[in-house]
Amino acid sequence: MIGFIKKIVTGCLLVLTLIAVSSCGNTKKVIYFPTVKDGAIPSNSPFPESLIQKNDILSINVSSLNPEASAVFNSPNTAAGGAGGAAGAAPVGYLVNSEGNIQFPLIGSIKAEGLTKNKLKDNIAKSLVDKKLLLDPIVTIRFVNFRVTVLGEVNHPTVVTVPNEKLSLLEALGLAGDLTIYGKRQNVMIIREEKDQKIIKRVDLNSSEIFSSPYYYLQSNDIVYVEPNKAKISSVSRGNQLIPIVLSGLSLIIIAAQQFNNNK
Repeated sequence: MIGFIKKIVTGCLLVLTLIAVSSCGNTKKVIYFPTVKDGAIPSNSPFPESLIQKNDILSINVSSLNPEASAVFNSPNTAAGGAGGAAGAAPVGYLVNSEGNIQFPLIGSIKAEGLTKNKLKDNIAKSLVDKKLLLDPIVTIRFVNFRVTVLGEVNHPTVVTVPNEKLSLLEALGLAGDLTIYGKRQNVMIIREEKDQKIIKRVDLNSSEIFSSPYYYLQSNDIVYVEPNKAKISSVSRGNQLIPIVLSGLSLIIIAAQQFNNNK
């Protein structure tokens, strides 16, 4: 009887081992760029400039030949939805409101949503000149809240804050701890918001075409989602189905063995 029980327990352990082994994926699907050879890869995708969106916070600094006249645009202005320091200190931060505008000192409401930083910079400079507030103003704009969210089968899902406003997809995945072994490398999803609509693009990290893709560089508020591969889904599914059965079987065996010993 004891020998029979040992055989059953060994068989159950073998089933669990097979479940674990069968979940292992093909190594070609795990490594990046398996077919890429040494050499130069042309990149015909220029670095994209992010479009300003609602709820973005913009750091805006204005300078001119007249520092005193410029100072008013670089001082704290809570009415404009900004917070900053005095002239020469940190630039003012302006919130893009629900209407897509910012409130700028002495100018008022300025449309920002849907524009690039360069376009908004030109518009502000033109308004300052047209209203005879400054001569030859120099306007610089930066995103205060440039960030990218990385979710799914990565080791450390996170929100990445980007101070230099330039981040590639590979850098974002690296900052999230890289993909797990279960991440679907050939089907990484990028969700981008443009003009009140969500644009979804899937990229293949096993292909060298990623280097020339317009989605190689990420934009502010992009979301990167790494799907689980079939090995992860099937292993979880098989495990959820078989492990309770195996454990129940082992429990019955233990109970039977105890009863057998008690009847001796």
